[in-house]
Amino acid sequence: MTDQTTFQMPADARERAELFRRRYDAVRQEIGKVIVGQGEVVDTVLRAFFAGGNVLLEGVPGLGKTMLVRTLADAMHLDFARIQFTPDLMPADIVGTTIVSEDPATGRRALTFQKGPIFANIVLADEVNRATPKTQSALLEAMQEHSVTVGGVTRRVNEPFLVIATQNPIDMEGTYPLPEAQLDRFLVKVIVRYATREEMNEVLARTTRGEQPQPSKIMEADEVLAWRRFVRDVALAPHVADYASRLVLASHPDDKTAPESVRKYVRFGSSPRGAQGLILLAKVRALLEGRYNVSFRDVSLEAPSVMRHRLIRNFEAEADRVEGDQIVTDIVAAVPQQDLLAKG
Repeated sequence: MTDQTTFQMPADARERAELFRRRYDAVRQEIGKVIVGQGEVVDTVLRAFFAGGNVLLEGVPGLGKTMLVRTLADAMHLDFARIQFTPDLMPADIVGTTIVSEDPATGRRALTFQKGPIFANIVLADEVNRATPKTQSALLEAMQEHSVTVGGVTRRVNEPFLVIATQNPIDMEGTYPLPEAQLDRFLVKVIVRYATREEMNEVLARTTRGEQPQPSKIMEADEVLAWRRFVRDVALAPHVADYASRLVLASHPDDKTAPESVRKYVRFGSSPRGAQGLILLAKVRALLEGRYNVSFRDVSLEAPSVMRHRLIRNFEAEADRVEGDQIVTDIVAAVPQQDLLAKG
């Protein structure tokens, strides 16, 4: 990555919001040069990126998940590292390790820390559920704390930092389920589906004739960090924040507001990180729709991607083939936007 330049943020909030939309659209356009279709997938990944949260992409091999992540890193002009998760991958292969190095001038030996790929800005954990749970857990500290501890020494990762993991459906051969603690550290889980016939034809046209298009560099690291700070400044009314809290509470089977499907099919509901994710993504959505305040609609539209992986379903849900998205839909339908039980 080249030397960073100082990004100048406009003083007026409305001008900042308008500039953010233009810059977002510019990045979206560059990604569209490479990625065909998958509009909702791209937009969800970008909203999570500017909200500062990690992303989990689920889909069968060959749908362009890896290409999407690489293209995002290119358009953002950020350091990119890909980690191919395999059953024999070790935690040290991710975070790095301490090695003995020798000074060629003096011949003296010393312990030196050799950084792993986790120290890039955008880290692609490719097929993350093909590694063992021990190796998967090596990502946890970096994903949450943006730091890595090796040999008792804590080192900060490079900012901006983002982990985008891809995983194959759990019923495919050679996969391990992700630990619940790791799933919770992904701001969103995005389902990548098959292309349509028209999209497939466009993919063939782009990839089998001539040179493939390359995205232009749109942003630098300092601008990305500035926009992440700006997103957090978007106005949030207390009653809208309370709506996000009530959505999360209704995902718990023992809560009095939980719908029937939650009581029947859910073992554990969303953590408080789910409410945080709803708010942060809703703030990005509000900016993209030309508003500097979050609405109920912004929050409800983000519920599927934020909550689907945070619902721990029981065996009955598996037997009845009830997916998380269906349960999230029931939660949104059951929770009124205005708290009808509020007193006073």
